[in-house]
Amino acid sequence: MQLLPPSIFVLIILLVVTAVGVSTAIDCRNGNGGSKVAYTITVNKDSGKPGPGIFNTIQAAIDSIPPYNDEWVQVVIFPGIYKEKVSIPWEKQCIFLEGIEGRHWTSITYDGHEQTDESATFTSSPDNVVVKGITFENSFNLDFYNGEMAAVEIKRALAARIYGDKSAFYECGFLGFQDTLWDVSGRHYFNNCYIEGGVDFIWGNGQSVYEDCMINVTIGTLFPQGFQGYITAQGRQSSDEPTGFVFRRGRVFGSGQDFLGRAYGPYSRVIFHHTVFDGVVAPQGWDAWNYQGKEDQFTYAEVGCRGPGSDTIKRVKWMKKLNRPKDINKFSTSSFINQDNWLQRLPLW
Repeated sequence: MQLLPPSIFVLIILLVVTAVGVSTAIDCRNGNGGSKVAYTITVNKDSGKPGPGIFNTIQAAIDSIPPYNDEWVQVVIFPGIYKEKVSIPWEKQCIFLEGIEGRHWTSITYDGHEQTDESATFTSSPDNVVVKGITFENSFNLDFYNGEMAAVEIKRALAARIYGDKSAFYECGFLGFQDTLWDVSGRHYFNNCYIEGGVDFIWGNGQSVYEDCMINVTIGTLFPQGFQGYITAQGRQSSDEPTGFVFRRGRVFGSGQDFLGRAYGPYSRVIFHHTVFDGVVAPQGWDAWNYQGKEDQFTYAEVGCRGPGSDTIKRVKWMKKLNRPKDINKFSTSSFINQDNWLQRLPLW
């Protein structure tokens, strides 16, 4: 069986998207009367015949929002399993999706696969998108959790892909196996999220902080024979790009063993900071993949991590040491993605 890496053509997209660095996304306006949102619409798959401001599908609710909107619009989603592909187009920013009963009760699922640009259950293209309390699932590979994997070919199957700048996800879930979460470009913040997969399941060239997130390695569930996968595949292309993945606190656990990351770009950058590692972390920790000989250009680091998987004795020799406070402080949430305080202006508070 061949475990496929993310498709090569994606590199062209990433080069175009990230060449200009962090985008200059607008700030969304609050509603009238001091409200953080201009108005609210509702999605309830069991509501019967929809009416004004009430929809049976999430995509229909998004379609109702006018393009080039510059005020926060809240989409309240009632509990249920929504079997649909959902896409927020680039001209519809300032959207706040909220599953009102949390991610365990509100999920969006689909079984697209093969192409990374077509398979995602959820696609968010614009700047200024906030999501809270929703699970995004690609069920394609997950159907094979039966212990009989000999004749099964794992395929790329994305749960979500995130393009826009200033995108934040709170208490969300991302379920898949290969390429679960495509963190494409822009500044992104993931707080208290659950992310699972086995191969390259957090990948792309975003500039992102994952804070207090639970990372579930499932390589051992589908491949009990001892295959090793990869948690991250970060695609930073040059030393001038501000991109990278920073994991603060949280936990890495699961079944089997995964590398913490492999290089999806010649300047790949991933930092785990005070994270708990269960025994699922491969002893070598990191993989140069197609960039052997350029290891000195990577920024792969583990700072203050603990747990049985945090022993660095057998780690690759080229893993970076960030021992000084100034070295790690530049990867704090405020310094790395929140330079203009956009997180404080989100409509959650």
